[in-house]
Amino acid sequence: MRVVAQRVLSASVSVSEKNLYSSISRGLTLLVNFEKDDKEEEVSLFCEKICKLRLFQSEKMPLDLSLLDIKGELLIVPQFTLLANTSKGLRPSFERSENPNRANELFEYMFNVLKEKVVVRKGFFGEHMKVSLVNDGPVTIIFDTKMNL
Repeated sequence: MRVVAQRVLSASVSVSEKNLYSSISRGLTLLVNFEKDDKEEEVSLFCEKICKLRLFQSEKMPLDLSLLDIKGELLIVPQFTLLANTSKGLRPSFERSENPNRANELFEYMFNVLKEKVVVRKGFFGEHMKVSLVNDGPVTIIFDTKMNL
């Protein structure tokens, strides 16, 4: 699983042709890609970590407070291109990405785990989305469970 987490003041995702829309205020936007052989246990560990990771500023320190501390929100967006392999030729390969059905199961699992902890909204799996966000910092962290969490 690869996740790009961005600290935001606000973020939204939409699919205008289908009148779909999700948005959050202060919190994190997570761009998420599941890799072949990813397990629910890895997703659960990531969810626990992202809610407690100190990525927000306190009065004393720049990275001192967690999403839970600030009562922040999450916007999770599926993005299968995060695992692109560009080492051969001029067309990216996505062979490491999980198949769409299983990836959608893991995405929904992530959403359900996170909604027990924080306010969470989600993008639309398999859709061409328009994502807008206002970065805060910017603070951007890349997580890859195959390298380490």
